[in-house]
This record gives sequence, structure tokens and C-alpha cells, in this order.
Amino acid sequence: MSETPAALGYRMPAEWEPHAATWLTWPHDRTYWPDMQAMESLYVSMIGALAAGEPVHILVNDKTLAKAVVEKLPLEHLDRVELYIVPTNDIWIRDYGPNFLSADAGGGKKPACNRWLFNAWGGKYEMRDDARAAQILAGRAGWTVFQPEMVLEGGAIDVNGKGTCLTTEQCLLNPNRKTGLTRGQVERRLKDFLGIRKIIWCKGGIQGDDTDGHIDNLARFVNANTVLCAWEEDEADANYTNLKENYEVLRQAGDQDGNPLDVVRLPMPGYVGDAQNRWPASYANFYIGNRAVLVPAYNHANDRAALELIGRFFPDRQIVGIPARTLITGQGGVHCITQQQPGG
Repeated sequence: MSETPAALGYRMPAEWEPHAATWLTWPHDRTYWPDMQAMESLYVSMIGALAAGEPVHILVNDKTLAKAVVEKLPLEHLDRVELYIVPTNDIWIRDYGPNFLSADAGGGKKPACNRWLFNAWGGKYEMRDDARAAQILAGRAGWTVFQPEMVLEGGAIDVNGKGTCLTTEQCLLNPNRKTGLTRGQVERRLKDFLGIRKIIWCKGGIQGDDTDGHIDNLARFVNANTVLCAWEEDEADANYTNLKENYEVLRQAGDQDGNPLDVVRLPMPGYVGDAQNRWPASYANFYIGNRAVLVPAYNHANDRAALELIGRFFPDRQIVGIPARTLITGQGGVHCITQQQPGG
């Protein structure tokens, strides 16, 4: 394909590179979020931490919700917040929203994004509004839109901005995602549409994860050659084997230039859930803003260790713990509900 983003000079930047904005979707369905007050409090906290360093753009379902959101936000944040009326089913904009590309790498062209196909995590749910949201938003904004014609959620990939992408076999090679593509064809599309040269295939995900192993719960770049890898110390824990396997894959892998990666173990918060359900809780589901890094916290003894470890790699940013026990009951974390738009 001669008109792919890579051929035109675009790339997906690393998350720590400068943002023009962070995108969110405001929660609205009490079927998903019965404790709406807790969710709204979480969003206000996140917006406050992010707005110091970048604009925050929020999707809302209608004008009534837009008015309610404005009334809930502190006055000092309102000049950094912009609302967009775009119907959605739920809040996971990382997975169904635009996958933004660097405009400056495209020779000064206008902002661009990929609109990957979204099938609600392998057809598990009915979310037609979410599947349309990226196209509606891109059309209104006038961005250049590329159509990879492949199912992909944003939480399934993580890049270092230099040419390497992390993902998992469990997700991208799953029959419910591949839509007939071979492994080689999947790799080709990732390279063509993300502007990367190297793909590192981790194995599988953690217990309770309905995404079939999104990488943003497992391993994350924090600079061009360092990966924080979720690690379970307890050998009796159901997550121990998969996480150890992913760690070994990363230890043996190299970056786009063949250089070894520095793989650092990131602790896990243990069992988070109730007697019937274990939720996919992981500190790897953090979000890197311009001036703040938002880290999910679970009221666990490892919360402090995780925040301190992540903070070592971002000494110029505020490290903010976000109480995520309510959020994780929806089977997602802080990274899942955010989407960065690169600057430029």
C-alpha cells in the first residue's frame, strides 16, 4: 500500500512525547456504573491532574450531560476542557477512539489518525455507538483518517516511538480479532499503519481480562529502551506463569536496532475482586500525560512501591495515584479510559 501512514512519513509517537490533548469519554450509563458518584469523582481527579499540562477533550452523549459535566468541574479547569457531543456506549476510548499519529513526522501535514475496526473485544458485547465514535469525531475535526481494515484496540499496542511495538499473541492472533489475516499480514499492517519496524509478541494476559490480553495490563515502555513488565511474586497466583513467560520474552527480545531492552519488574496488586470475580488489576495500566503520570491504585500494600517505581522514570512529572477499585469492576483501568493526541 503506497498511501499508508508509514509511506507518507507518519508514525505513532511514544506516550511520553508532547501531547496536544488527552481525550476521555464521560461515564453515563448506570447499568455499567451503578456507583456513578465514585466514577465522576475519579474523572474530576484525573482531569485536574491532566489539565495543568494539556487540554482535556471529553466526549459526552448529549447536551444535558454536557451541562452536568460543566457543573461538576472546578472553575479553574473549565478553560482547559472542551466537550464534544458524540454518542457512545461506554468509557473505553483507548480501544474505540482514534489512534493518533504524529503530524510533524508527516512533513507538516494536518493531524492524522488510524480508524481501526472495533468489534467490542472479539464480539463479546453490543457497542455500535462506540464502533462509530472515531469516524464521527475524525470527520468533525477534519483529520486525515487512515483505514487499516483490521480489528485492533488501542490497549493492545504500546510503542517506544523509535520503531518498536509491544503486543500479545493472545489478543491480535485470536480468531475473534484476526478476521482472516495471517500473522504475517497482521505484522505488515502494524508496520504500515503505526510506522514501526519491530514487533515484540508477548504471550497472554491476566485473570479476569475480557480483552484477551491487552498489552497495557502487562508491559509498557517508559523510555525508548526500558519496559516495565508486570510481575507476580506469588508462584501460587494464577497470573504467575503468564507474567513470567512475558518477562522472559522481553528479556530475550531486542529493539528496532537489535539492542537489548532493559526489562524492569513492576509488582502486581494481587487478587482484586470478590468471591465470584477477579478483576484484571495491574499497575501497568498507567497513563503518561504532559506533566502528570496517572497510576491506578487499589488500596494494596504494593500501591506505594508501584508509584515509586514508575516515578523513577518520570522525575519531571507528578506521579498521581488514582483510586481505581470502582473502575476495575468494569474490567479496565486508567490507561483504558484515556487517549493521547500528539502535539505538532
